[in-house]
Amino acid sequence: MLTLTYREVGDWRPGHLPALLDTMRKWVQRRGHGLRYVWVAELQRRGAVHYHLLLWLPKGLTLPKPDKQGWWPHGLTRIEWARKPVGYLAKYASKGGEAAEFPKGCRLHGHGGLAAAARVIASWWRCPEWVRSHWGSDHRPRRVRGGFLSRLTGEVLRSPWVIVLRATDWSWVVVEPRGVAQ
Repeated sequence: MLTLTYREVGDWRPGHLPALLDTMRKWVQRRGHGLRYVWVAELQRRGAVHYHLLLWLPKGLTLPKPDKQGWWPHGLTRIEWARKPVGYLAKYASKGGEAAEFPKGCRLHGHGGLAAAARVIASWWRCPEWVRSHWGSDHRPRRVRGGFLSRLTGEVLRSPWVIVLRATDWSWVVVEPRGVAQ
C-alpha cells in the first residue's frame, strides 16, 4: 500500500499521479516485472488531495519510498504491507469529501497494469447493466453518442434513457422511452 500526501492544499495537478505511476512502472519493468495497481483519491479535512494506492509486486521486490527517490516531490509518501487490501481500498473509496470539493479534473479512482484479456473484462464490467445484459464481453462495447457500439458486430445499442429539460423550472428529468419518470 502506498499513500501519497501533498505538502500544500493547492499543490494538486492532473499530471502528478500519472508521472509517478509511469516512473514506478519503468522501475519495476527494469527488474523484469509488470506493475498492477488500483488507486483512490481522498480529500483530507484540510482540503488537500491524498492518494491511496494498492500495488501488486512480486515476492521479494520492495518499492523504494517515492518521496526519498525524488519521484514524488509534492509531499510525503508512506509504504506498508497490505493485510486486507480490498477492505483498505473500500474504506477510502467510501469516504466523502466533507471539508471541500475535489479540484476540477481530479479523477477519483483508477487502475492499471492489467493484461489485454483482463482489460476487456474490466471494461465490460464498467458498462451499464442494460449493456451487459444485451452483450457479452466479446463485443468489447464502446460508448458512442446516445448508446454503445459493439466492436464485434458494429451494432449500436441505443440507451433506453432519455434526458429531458423541463421548461417550467429548468430542471433535468431522466425518462424511459415509455414515459415513466425515474
